[in-house]
Amino acid sequence: MKDIRIAAAIFHSAAPDIQKNMERMTEMVLAARSRGAHLICFPEMNICGYSSRPDIKTVAETVPGPVSEAISRLARREDIVILAGMAEKGDRGALFVSHLAAFPDGGLGVYRKVHIAPPEQGVFTPGNAVPVFELAEIRFGIQLCYDAHFPDLSTLMAQKGADVIFMPHASPRGTPEEKYRSWRRHLPARAFDNSLFVIACNQAGENSNGLYFPGIALAIDPSGNIIGKDLSGREGMLLADLSAAAMERVRGHKMRFFLPNRRQGLYERARGGD
Repeated sequence: MKDIRIAAAIFHSAAPDIQKNMERMTEMVLAARSRGAHLICFPEMNICGYSSRPDIKTVAETVPGPVSEAISRLARREDIVILAGMAEKGDRGALFVSHLAAFPDGGLGVYRKVHIAPPEQGVFTPGNAVPVFELAEIRFGIQLCYDAHFPDLSTLMAQKGADVIFMPHASPRGTPEEKYRSWRRHLPARAFDNSLFVIACNQAGENSNGLYFPGIALAIDPSGNIIGKDLSGREGMLLADLSAAAMERVRGHKMRFFLPNRRQGLYERARGGD
């Protein structure tokens, strides 16, 4: 990988005011770019606001569609990668919790949440793909909120070459400090075990769906150390410089980089009952 500055947005999503959210996103994209960021990550479902109620389908859109096209135009105009969340309308009535990856060259990727949390089941459909995206010499994956509790997903992304995993959340309840203590239990482990950076951010404040989100963002290095945090609880932006040297200190050390010694074949045989 190469050195890169990223921005993790703590974002107050007005549900379901897509136009207002898009206007505020544009302001934050401009601010991130002016401060040297090459990528900005917004929280889960920040474009439409988070809801696990069936009426979320009224603000769902297809990809491509008006929202994804607007995000793509913004990424091209400002020369920055934008990761942003929405409710996506799929085929045959499927509804996905999706995150767009819009690139300055016009490329557009989509990650669909793989693990649907119990309150979301029956409304959203789980995705079945684990893409890894590329920006110059950086490869990254995206996980959404509940996804982060499943270690195998992070390992699969690492095996596909991810240097960074972005973990946008729409995680309600509690104070920022309580959310920080919760994230400290598992997010550093995802970084440490897989020798990669983890960047997480949450929505902030109350939305019109009756939920309150403690605003928080974290940046974690491949050794599992926290290299940046914002526990203010307010809308804002965490900037983090992801260092190629920090990555090399881990992946270039045979006793610190665990992944090459993982016995994939053994696990596959064990699952088969051998």
